[in-house]
Amino acid sequence: MGSGGARPARRRWVWLGGALAALTAAMLAGVASGVAAIGPVDIVAAALSRLPFGVTSPLNERETAVLVELRLPRVVLGALVGGLLAAAGAAYQGVFRNPLSDPYLLGAASGAGLGATIVMVYGETLVADPGSLIPAAAFTGAILGVAAAWTLGSAAGGGSTAGLVLAGVAVSSFLSAVQTFIQMTRIENLQRIYAWVFGGLARGGWADVWGVAPYALVSVVVLLGCGFLLDLLALGDEKARSLGVNATAARLVVVAAASLATAAAVSVSGLIGFVGIVVPHMVRRLVGTGYRLILPMSLVSGAAFLVLVDIGARTVIAPAELPLGVVTAFLGAPFFLVILRTTRNRGT
Repeated sequence: MGSGGARPARRRWVWLGGALAALTAAMLAGVASGVAAIGPVDIVAAALSRLPFGVTSPLNERETAVLVELRLPRVVLGALVGGLLAAAGAAYQGVFRNPLSDPYLLGAASGAGLGATIVMVYGETLVADPGSLIPAAAFTGAILGVAAAWTLGSAAGGGSTAGLVLAGVAVSSFLSAVQTFIQMTRIENLQRIYAWVFGGLARGGWADVWGVAPYALVSVVVLLGCGFLLDLLALGDEKARSLGVNATAARLVVVAAASLATAAAVSVSGLIGFVGIVVPHMVRRLVGTGYRLILPMSLVSGAAFLVLVDIGARTVIAPAELPLGVVTAFLGAPFFLVILRTTRNRGT
């Protein structure tokens, strides 16, 4: 009994350890990538020089500034955004018991984008610093988008996969249309808004990291704490109730936390699709169906995934950059079609 129970726990730590190692390698590669050649060994030595180990930094003042003020915050922000989107996607898939649930398919990202756009366009007439309102506006839009998609999907398709996906597409299209209309009313802000809509981390700095950190912390703590609840909800509402779980309240908590994670990511990176559907499916194939492992694995794997994608986005056509949303769409669209075909073949 004891050894049998210890084996899954040991395997869980092995998977998480491997994911953390991959994230560390991805972040090191991300910090090393750029026009100024700074090797991984120099980066490690520069980091150790800030600790009481007696190591001298091999970097000059300019290289240190590039490393600390430009590359490092971008990589950290990419890890935050990727982790939040992947964890939110895993949570949506668990709470709706739908393998196609995703922050973008469910209207969360479009709603967050609309809320952020409204603040960017009209915020200056309300407050001196409209940027401070973006996370709250994005969260409100995300919640409304998911609520609308779930309501329409339940009414039209009885909560089936096809009904929910179609409702999410309809809601996302409508919210995107409203967003485009608002953009066209303020042509002077169009370039800034489009740069944000296509997604990217080029303008990210430490201010963005610290600004999104509180929202990320709250949403991640809640989602990781809900892994056991999602495992119970996977058994069905009646089974969950028999075990003392209020299924409706549990769903509301998970949806709110996942929407907050999506809003936090969108507010600093713009719209970056497919992370929330690709990463959780890859993780589920590796570690199984238990959400107590899927959620932390998705968080760490999503962080590593987006850091690596960002490296590709800024090196493929260097010195220019591809928008992150374009790169993730290239990678994610074929993957989504495979998932959709698999789901149809299973008759779900």
